[in-house]
Amino acid sequence: MDSILLSALIFSPLLGILVLLFVPKTDEVLIKWIGLLATLLPLVLAFFVYFGFDTAKETLQFAEQYKWIDFNIQGQPNGNDFTIKYDLGVNGLSVVLMLLTAIVSTLAAATSVWIKDQWKGYFMLFLLLEVGMLGVFASQNLLLFFIFFEITLIPTFFLIGKWGYLDKEKAAYSFLIYNGLGSAILLIVFIILYMKSGTMNFTGLSAFLSQPPEMLERYYLGDNFRMGLLIALLVALGVKLPIVPLHSWMLQVHVQAPPSIVMIHSGILLKIGAYGLYQFGLGFFPGEFEQIAFWIALLGVINLLYGAFIAFVQIDFKKVLAYSSVSHMGIVLIGLGSLTEAGIQGAMFQVISHGLISALLFFLVGLIYQRTGTSLITHLGGLAKMMPITAGFLLAGGLASLGLPGMSGFVSEFMAFFGLFKTMPVLAAIGTLGIILTAVYILRAVLTITFGETKEALGTIKEGRFVEWLPALILTFFIILIGVYPAVLSDMLHLTIEAMMAGKGAIT
Repeated sequence: MDSILLSALIFSPLLGILVLLFVPKTDEVLIKWIGLLATLLPLVLAFFVYFGFDTAKETLQFAEQYKWIDFNIQGQPNGNDFTIKYDLGVNGLSVVLMLLTAIVSTLAAATSVWIKDQWKGYFMLFLLLEVGMLGVFASQNLLLFFIFFEITLIPTFFLIGKWGYLDKEKAAYSFLIYNGLGSAILLIVFIILYMKSGTMNFTGLSAFLSQPPEMLERYYLGDNFRMGLLIALLVALGVKLPIVPLHSWMLQVHVQAPPSIVMIHSGILLKIGAYGLYQFGLGFFPGEFEQIAFWIALLGVINLLYGAFIAFVQIDFKKVLAYSSVSHMGIVLIGLGSLTEAGIQGAMFQVISHGLISALLFFLVGLIYQRTGTSLITHLGGLAKMMPITAGFLLAGGLASLGLPGMSGFVSEFMAFFGLFKTMPVLAAIGTLGIILTAVYILRAVLTITFGETKEALGTIKEGRFVEWLPALILTFFIILIGVYPAVLSDMLHLTIEAMMAGKGAIT
């Protein structure tokens, strides 16, 4: 046990909630400042963890483990076999994801200036959501993971349904139903694993499930049963990612939720699905994962092509970005399905890269909507003349999304497809069509909005203030930093992925 730093990081947003309880709901200026400042403490702690992480160690770091729940069931061979501990710890991937969460949360809090009313309730839910997201990536225990996973659902439901746009209630209930069903399946798998192994610790479960098949047969964990558990995980986490055809709920959320929440949803919450597939799918069931690797990669290609095709025909820029998220999550599946170190590293790069790029683009579409009252591409045009700084950031975000060299999107796409070409060259060749389509629909939308015919109906639009486009500046900085210096991520991810590959005997 190194420290209580992870616990402090995870629960630090609760300080903001505690302070807000004593602030009158009519004091909006104070509430806004408290809400923003409350995200700075976890941001500072996340950077502290990031820079304190030793990239030369393969083991979990900043680990915490305490006795938590003891069922004390009589008759068990060891008496306390059914004890659940409070387990926290981070590897290279989870450190980066926690930092991404803290960065996007702070910038989303700044973007929350566009929220019109009921600030106190909004920021209390917002900060609770941040607790859940941070906890998910630090958990080393199935029960803790599930609790934090559920904590993210409730605040998101209310944040969409209360502060969203016209069809906000429909989007909120669609989010809750789909993710609720995914959670139910996930819980069933977790309970089965716990009952079979007697532990909820990730490392303990991985060791238990790596026993020879004849040993697992004694626990009624035969080949077919393990495959069934993996497929159940794929469905449960595929809702979150999302995997086509489990994606329709996400489109509604991205269109109807307020910009700050869409930044978090697209930038962080979708990535929980990818993290879960890596941690539980590849980590717990490597043999079964290898058996269905082709189908996972195929689902990735379907995601990539389907999202790109549908994005191309959209006239609402929000929907273009929503289908773009579906498409880009296909690259995560492609990298994981390749079962190569390069491919898996590309998938994890894509998780981080898309988190930054999607947060940037949804921030910009929110800013444009605030100025123009529309997100329809056909109603926008000539933005470069009226809002040149915003248009410049939009162009940069679009180029990053299509994978321009020198930006983070290029690194992730190159590595994921490089990995797939090593194992499934035909499927990889088909998938490259999606990269071409991405360039087409992104350039069509962005160039029409920035350099298209100026719409008189827009009148005179003023450029955003510095405080408004500051989040875009910060996100663009990180996107370019990863693009020109990918070692800032690869150094953190390399040993974690290498240890996973070596320990599981996967294809290299």
